[in-house]
Amino acid sequence: MTDKADHPMPLDLAELASARQRIGQSVTRTPMVPSEFLSLAVGAQVHLKLENLQRTGSFKLRGATNRIARLLEYGDRPAGVIAASAGNHAQGVAQAARQAGLRAVVVMPSNAPLTKIASCRALGAEVRLVGDTLEQAADEAMKQADEQQLVFLHPYDDWDVILGQGSCGLEMIEDCPDMTVAVVPLGGGGLISGVALALKLQRPDIRLIGVQADAVAPWRHFLRDGSLQGIPPAAHTIADGIKVKRPGLLTRQVIARHVDEIVTVDDNAIAEAIVVLLERTRTIGEGAGVVALAALLQGRVALSPSDTVACVISGGNVDMTLVGRSIDYGLASSGRLMNVAVTIVDSPGRLVSLLKSVADLGINVRHVEHRRGELHVPVGMTEVILQMETRDFEHQRELLDHFAGQGLEVRNMMWV
Repeated sequence: MTDKADHPMPLDLAELASARQRIGQSVTRTPMVPSEFLSLAVGAQVHLKLENLQRTGSFKLRGATNRIARLLEYGDRPAGVIAASAGNHAQGVAQAARQAGLRAVVVMPSNAPLTKIASCRALGAEVRLVGDTLEQAADEAMKQADEQQLVFLHPYDDWDVILGQGSCGLEMIEDCPDMTVAVVPLGGGGLISGVALALKLQRPDIRLIGVQADAVAPWRHFLRDGSLQGIPPAAHTIADGIKVKRPGLLTRQVIARHVDEIVTVDDNAIAEAIVVLLERTRTIGEGAGVVALAALLQGRVALSPSDTVACVISGGNVDMTLVGRSIDYGLASSGRLMNVAVTIVDSPGRLVSLLKSVADLGINVRHVEHRRGELHVPVGMTEVILQMETRDFEHQRELLDHFAGQGLEVRNMMWV
C-alpha cells in the first residue's frame, strides 16, 4: 500500500461533488446565517456556518457517512467498523453505521464527555473507554480492529473522510458567494482540509484561517517551517474535540497548500465565545466548535471593512455539566460576572447598607457569603463575599471606586 505521505491529493471538484451527492440523504444542509452583532463587533460582514445543527451535533457525520458509503462500494461487506474519538467522530460513525446496518465499536478516552458517551450508546454503538488521551484510544482501536476484523475509520487522516467534510465547504461557498475570508476550527485537520479543497479549487483568492486551542496547538508553526509542535502530556483545554496531538499526514498536504494562516485562542476566549453564540443565535456550541468565533472576537484574524467572513461553528455537543461553568467563565472574562470580598463592621444593618449601595449602582447580587473568625478578618469585622452580575469592566470599576470612597477594604477575587 502506498504511504499516506505520498498519496496524491484528490484535487478534483468532481470528487467533492460525488461525495456530497453520496451523503446528501443522510446529512443536513446546515444554515449559513448572517450576524449583525458580530459584523459590528469585528468590522466586517460575518456569516456563521452552524454545523452544531447537524444531525449528530457536529460536522463529523459528513466524513463518517462518506467513508462508510465508500467502504460498502469497495467490495465485501465488513464485519463492522471501529473508531477512536473524543466524541463527535464516534457519534458520526455510530449514526452512519446504523444507517448502513453495520456493527459499530467506538473507543473513547476515559475522560470523554458523558453526553457524547451516552449519545454513542443511544445510536447503537458499543462504547469502550480506554486511556486518558485520544492517541491512547486510537492505538487501542487499531489493535481491536486487527483482532476482531473490523475496519478502522480514522477521524481525519483519510481522503474519503476529508471529501465528506468538503461538502460543508461546498455549501458555504454556495450560500455565501461573496466570501473573502473563511475561519475554521483546526484539530487533526479533516474539516479544514475538506473546506479548503471546496473553497480554494473554486476561489483561490479566499483567505483561509485555521484556529487551534492555545494549549494544544501542534500546527502552530507548521505553515512557517513545516514543523509540528510537541504537546505536554498534561495539556488541557475545554476544546476537547480538537485536542489532537498527532496531526494527519494527508491533512498536512492540504493544509500546507491551501491554508493561509493558523492562529490560536485560549480557554478564556473560547468560553466567552460560547456565551456570545448562545446569546446571539440561541444555539449551543462546544469548546472546539466555537474556536473560530473566539478568534474573530479576540481580533486574531486581520479584517477590513470590505471583507465577508464565513465562520464555521463546527459542533454543539457540549457536556451539560460544563455548560454552567463555561457560561460563568465566559461572563467573567467579558466583565459581566464579578466576585469581591468586602470587609465591613459586624453589626446590625451594615450588610443591608452594603447591598443597597450595590443595588443603587444597578448591580444584581447572585450570591452572598459571610466569613468570620478567620485569621485575616479582624475581630469585630466580617468579610462578605459577593458574586454579582455587572454590565462590563467599566461597571465593575465603578463599584470598586464606590467601595474605596466609603473606605471599605475590598479584594477582587477574579481580577488582580
